[in-house]
Amino acid sequence: MKIVVIGDGKVGRTIVEHASKEGHEIVIIDKNPSVVEQLVNQYDVMGISGNGTIYDIQRSAGVDKADLVIAATSSDEVNILSCIVAKNLGAKDTMARVRNYEYNKQIHSMSKYLDITMTINPELEAANEIMNIINFPEAIRVDTFGEGRVDLVELYIPENSPLAGLTLSNIHNKYQVPVLVCTVQRGEEVFIPDGNFCLQAKDKIHISAKRSEVKTFLSKLGLIEEKIKNVLIIGGGKISLYLAERLLQNKYNVKIIEKDYQRCLELADLLPNASIILGDGSDQDLLLDEGITNIDAVVSLTNLDEENIIISMYASKQNAHKIITKINKTSLIGLVESLDMASVVSPKELTASTIISYIRAKSNTRGSNVQTLYKLVNNQVEALEFLVKENSKIVDIPLKDLSIKRNILIAAIVREGKVMIPSGNSVIKANDSVIVISHNHILDDLKDILV
Repeated sequence: MKIVVIGDGKVGRTIVEHASKEGHEIVIIDKNPSVVEQLVNQYDVMGISGNGTIYDIQRSAGVDKADLVIAATSSDEVNILSCIVAKNLGAKDTMARVRNYEYNKQIHSMSKYLDITMTINPELEAANEIMNIINFPEAIRVDTFGEGRVDLVELYIPENSPLAGLTLSNIHNKYQVPVLVCTVQRGEEVFIPDGNFCLQAKDKIHISAKRSEVKTFLSKLGLIEEKIKNVLIIGGGKISLYLAERLLQNKYNVKIIEKDYQRCLELADLLPNASIILGDGSDQDLLLDEGITNIDAVVSLTNLDEENIIISMYASKQNAHKIITKINKTSLIGLVESLDMASVVSPKELTASTIISYIRAKSNTRGSNVQTLYKLVNNQVEALEFLVKENSKIVDIPLKDLSIKRNILIAAIVREGKVMIPSGNSVIKANDSVIVISHNHILDDLKDILV
């Protein structure tokens, strides 16, 4: 595919990083010549310095022959206008990053009217991710497939866990719950395990199943946590606003600490049922005064990764029940993951996963399309959902008879709304949704799992 990316901010750069690895023809447009030069040298892509809304600049970038134009500058209006220009030039599909809270409620009708294929809101995506974690406090991370029917849940195995020392086959025999362990992270290593794999304390695992089955499994392990009620949010930006709205709608108690006075007034107006505190969220005395020792969940959402990490470390020392941290620099994620049960949310990575999923689906219009894609374990693992076409090579063949590549696992099959955790005798049928876990492979089509 030919892809033109307008804007080299956090999201634009992440998209280029992922898409360039998959062999697409990438052209980047940005106003800053030195930034364009750096990206061209780093990722072997083409680059043009200029305003992405200008007809001649887009034409120089070959937008008229582009399969996809992604506008990801810091300005919503520039992104929308860039997509309009691109469509008029002949681009097949366009995506615009639109973050403005006021646009959110009308974005679908706006996109349809302006002929924009898709809009992306990283802050809203991050808020939804955090909401999933808060609703499932036992988990570090929760991803959903099959229109919400299948959960892929990341869990931490503490020292006293009954899972420590058990092989996966023993776990199945002992607990008799249809869940599947899909990945194991042990220190810096990542495994796609088989039945003989033995879990250890301090492992982080992903399991797939219906949420009710995951809850049953955790209940048998004695790991069910009390429901979170009180949430402390540090930082009053866009993610905080989207998240607080959803939390209040679901009857959570919400407190936001924000250092900017004018922003506090805005939040108080938009969120009348939340407690808005003017102050520095990294001030330990303030956090103690606001009851961090009795808070169920602390969510660090300031604009500085380092500040979020410091706040999270302090919250951990105060025995906060649940810690969720926004991080955009991949190199810093390990610091938060050292807190065992802490959850990391990266808006730019969530956005990149959505876009890469779309790109792979568009690249493969004849085969079993990618419906959903998540990057896991510091981007070392992908979880993908495929919609199976009738002409697929793997239809109606028992999984045990398929020559599947190493480090690939069929995690779940959804058929006519029913979730199946597969065994060797399971077969895949046309129109199934199939969830695949992949380590060190790039999958565009379900048939790519075969040797």
